[in-house]
Amino acid sequence: MGNNFVQWILTLCMIYSVSGEGCSLILKPSRVVVGFGEPVSVSCEAARPVRVLGWESAISASHTQQDLSVQWKVDSLIDWIEEPICYGVFFTAPRQCEEKLNLVLYKTPDSVSIRPVNHTGPMVEGREYQLLCEVQNIAPVQYLTLRWYRGQTEVYNHSFSDLTSSSPVQVSSILVVTPTKAENGAQYRCVAVLELGPEGPQPPPTVTSEPLNASVYFPPTFLSPEPESLDLIEGTEITLNCTATGNPTPVYSWQSSHPIQETMEDEAVLISSSLLPGTYTCTASNTLEKKSKQFIVKANTKGV
Repeated sequence: MGNNFVQWILTLCMIYSVSGEGCSLILKPSRVVVGFGEPVSVSCEAARPVRVLGWESAISASHTQQDLSVQWKVDSLIDWIEEPICYGVFFTAPRQCEEKLNLVLYKTPDSVSIRPVNHTGPMVEGREYQLLCEVQNIAPVQYLTLRWYRGQTEVYNHSFSDLTSSSPVQVSSILVVTPTKAENGAQYRCVAVLELGPEGPQPPPTVTSEPLNASVYFPPTFLSPEPESLDLIEGTEITLNCTATGNPTPVYSWQSSHPIQETMEDEAVLISSSLLPGTYTCTASNTLEKKSKQFIVKANTKGV
């Protein structure tokens, strides 16, 4: 008899109930954020005398015909579609009333990873590449923001607020990069942030990918690219500095109408007291490009 009565009351409540400002039910708290598998407890209180007060729930239904409050409690919440509703049947109008609990069940991702798309090995300066961040089993995805970092600088973020799945999903984000030589050796990271609001954990839960180390190839660049003219003073050393930066590291070669010592032919810097007047051309090269620089050595006499 008792169970049939409660079921009849519940049916009337679902059909004819009101909610919102006209409802005399108060949920404490009104919004709950709970991690997957964690316990949760919410109280529903009636603001006026009530005939029946209860919770409609797939896993923890309860009711009372005596008290002005009833509790919904779960020791380990693992149901992704759980939508608890507190209902009340009152002695005076409005006689039926319900309040749906704003319940957010969340799960941090199993993994966050980052990799290049359709590319292996070093990147080349000035070319366009794509980096892919993949997030496995996260919920609810509409609260997720993926933040891309190069070093300590955030370069892009991607939110998923347009998605509505409450159960765990896999999502991804693409970062388009056009690297420069200044970014050689930079580290890219992807950080998954669950921004669950003030009722959620503070600071928000985050999971960070392993860093992706960027190797950027770029052609040789001379520290001083303009041709140089130097005076040769008899009996003193003269320095021809052909140093260039590049990745891979440049190799050097020298050409001149005068012989150059074999041990110095592949050096970036020539230091000698035996060079003859004339034009010396240095070439710095790597797998991307060759670049040359000229040194004009002029005869001079000491004191002139």
